[in-house]
Amino acid sequence: MTNLTLDLDRTALVLIDLQNDNVHRDGAYASFGAAAHAAEQQLLTHVGELLDWARTKSVPVVHNHIVSFPGRPFGGRNAPIFRMIGPDSLRLGSWGAQALDGLEARDDEPVLLRNRMSCFNGTPLDSLLRNLGVTDVVVSGVWTNMAVEHTIRDAADHGYRAILPADATSSLSADWQAAAVGYALTNIAEIVTTADVIAEQRDETA
Repeated sequence: MTNLTLDLDRTALVLIDLQNDNVHRDGAYASFGAAAHAAEQQLLTHVGELLDWARTKSVPVVHNHIVSFPGRPFGGRNAPIFRMIGPDSLRLGSWGAQALDGLEARDDEPVLLRNRMSCFNGTPLDSLLRNLGVTDVVVSGVWTNMAVEHTIRDAADHGYRAILPADATSSLSADWQAAAVGYALTNIAEIVTTADVIAEQRDETA
């Protein structure tokens, strides 16, 4: 176990795309392996533990959802990942775009909507975190090698300390997960476990 130190007054939990189409066995991307890998990672259990930790410790939680807007290809077709989204999957207002059961936001937990990969792109996430004096972000959600990775890279570029409890993330397969955690995010985020976060130590330098 890593001895993770955090100043909880400057920490936030950022949750990414924990929506039915992305994770649920009846979701649009279950056939791509998303639901199976989420189960393999015990994603829902670990995210639930992080949510309980944050709420108990009064750590702010910001939920982020990726959506497709009906009527036109507003998400763009410039990259394969955007061509995967919509017109029916993750459609705004649909069951597929809704939060997973048990992971819904509370009244004091914003839900930011976007149609890009990074949660910093097209949302007020940076402003919300800075307004709260946040310097450290614990990032969890899906998919590890896509939206999670994009968000963590942007967090680092914006000057945040990014902490990734890797067992509270999932992708489309173990190979994609390993590529993100073992290679792509090396030297970008602190790779830890959910247990490390829950057992965090007080940062005495704060």
